[in-house]
Amino acid sequence: MKTIKLNAIDSTNSFLKELAVNSTVDNFTIVVTDSQLKGRGQQGNSWVSEPCKNLMFSVFVRFEGLGVLEKKYLNFAVSLALFDALEDVSIPSVCIKWPNDILSGNKKICGILIENSLKGTEISSSVIGIGLNVNQTIFPDYLKKASSLKLITDKSYNLDKLLKQIILKFKARIALLNAKNFKTLEVDYLNVLYKKNIPTMFKDSEDVLFMGIIRGISNHGKLQIETEEEVILEFGIKEVSFL
Repeated sequence: MKTIKLNAIDSTNSFLKELAVNSTVDNFTIVVTDSQLKGRGQQGNSWVSEPCKNLMFSVFVRFEGLGVLEKKYLNFAVSLALFDALEDVSIPSVCIKWPNDILSGNKKICGILIENSLKGTEISSSVIGIGLNVNQTIFPDYLKKASSLKLITDKSYNLDKLLKQIILKFKARIALLNAKNFKTLEVDYLNVLYKKNIPTMFKDSEDVLFMGIIRGISNHGKLQIETEEEVILEFGIKEVSFL
């Protein structure tokens, strides 16, 4: 495992993707930075992080025989690795908000961006970006749901030590993925999925409000919500939100 430490970079994911294109990158190569100038989240969203206070890193992972149609299990594995690591350091009420935001209670503490390289019908490799709010205590007013480990526990954390703990959990969950132990990954993910089996108000992409209950994840990775009419609807990213 190789770790590349940078003082500042536009995006660790972009850096690692370019590195993988131009050279041979070892499996589980990590790029970590003190300051990310143009951090990226899901669907082109930005990731705001105070320099030297948080964990901002990307991991390169190579796969053998992981089908494109199995990519939801990659998301499960990565999300669960973060969940496992945060549980180990006693962060309270950790859960996963579909598809892969990590929450403590209803506050967001971690975002994940997975970018896959394909070869035919298989995922040949992935660059997995992690932004974990650790020691930051002040966030912009528009990030009303953001929090950090320090705000939640009133403790400061050693970033290097925490990164090592996360990577250990990461390798364990990826090992399950490579062994095609998909059932374990799905059961574990659904067990900690935010608002699963709880009646909740949602808003769809056309701003229509409806009451529903999260029941699971489809084969294509979409969120399955049961409506009051007992119909299961499936939604992709940005097609539904919590009210």
